[in-house]
Amino acid sequence: MEVEVFGAERLRFADGSPVRAASAVVPLGDGHLVVSDDATHAAWFRRGEQPARVRLLPPVDGHEVFDEESGTKDLKPDLETACEVSRDGASGVLVMGSGSSPRRMRWCLLRLAEGRPDVVVADMTHVYASVATALDVDPDVLNLEGACVVGRSLRWFHRGLPSAGLMSGSVDLDLDSAWSAAVGEAEAADLQVTRPRHYDLGAVDGVGLAITDVVALPGGDLLACAAAEDSPNPRDDGPVTATALARIRGDHVDEVVRLPRLDGKVLKVEGLMLLDGDETEAVLFAVTDVDDPDAPSRAARIVVRL
Repeated sequence: MEVEVFGAERLRFADGSPVRAASAVVPLGDGHLVVSDDATHAAWFRRGEQPARVRLLPPVDGHEVFDEESGTKDLKPDLETACEVSRDGASGVLVMGSGSSPRRMRWCLLRLAEGRPDVVVADMTHVYASVATALDVDPDVLNLEGACVVGRSLRWFHRGLPSAGLMSGSVDLDLDSAWSAAVGEAEAADLQVTRPRHYDLGAVDGVGLAITDVVALPGGDLLACAAAEDSPNPRDDGPVTATALARIRGDHVDEVVRLPRLDGKVLKVEGLMLLDGDETEAVLFAVTDVDDPDAPSRAARIVVRL
C-alpha cells in the first residue's frame, strides 16, 4: 500500500468551541457525524450549515464533558464506535460505548426523522459480557473501538493493548438482531456473539500496534487504523509513538503501512470514513484525537493506493 495524507482541519462547533477527543466519524444525511469519547453529544457537519451538536446521551451526574483534570473521567460514557447500519430498508447510525464499566456499555441508534436526529439508547451490558468471554479478556479491560458491516454481520473490534499482552480482536453480531436489540424489540442477552478472532499488527519502535477503527473496502478487504500507544493499561492515555493503516484480508492482517507525521506530530487516527474507492484506491476521511480536552480534534484526508 501507498499512503498520502492531505490537510489537517481543526474541528469546532458553530460557537467556536472545540470538538473534543474525536473517536469515530460516519456519514449522516447530507454530511457526517463526528463522535467524541469524552462527551454526551456528537458534532454534525452538514454542507452549507454550521456544525451542530447532536445529543446522544443525557448528562452524567450533571456533566456533559469529561476529563481527568476535573475528576470526571470515570463518569464518561466513552463512545468510541460509530457505524452505518440498516434493516428492512431503514437506515441509521449505531454509536457504541467501549465497555470496561457499566457506563460504557450503552448503544445509541440514531435515525433521521424529517431531517432531525432521533436517538434511542439501549443498555447492552449482557452483550459486552459475552464479547469479553468470546475474546477471553477480563470485562474491565474491554476496549471496543471500531465496527463495520461485513455481509449481514456487524464486525466489532476490540483495540487491546499489545504492551500488556492484549491483542486486538473482533467478534461478529447478526446485524438484524443487533438492530432489534438496539431499539428494544429483543433482549440484549439473546444477541449471539460469534467468530472471535485476534490480529497481530506488529510493532513500531518496540510498541505494539492496536486497532482504533475499521472500514470495509469495496473489494471485500477491511482497512484498519492502528496506534502504537505506550500505556500501562487500556484506561489511561500514554504517548502515541506511531500510527499505521493495516489491510485485513479474511481473518488475517495482510499488510501494515506506517502513517506519515503531520506537522512533525503523530497523527493519532481514531476514526475512518470511506469517501470513495475501488479495488485499487481508497479515499478516506479521518478524525484524530489530540489527547487534550482544550484542543480541537483534527480531520484529514487519506489516499491509499492498494
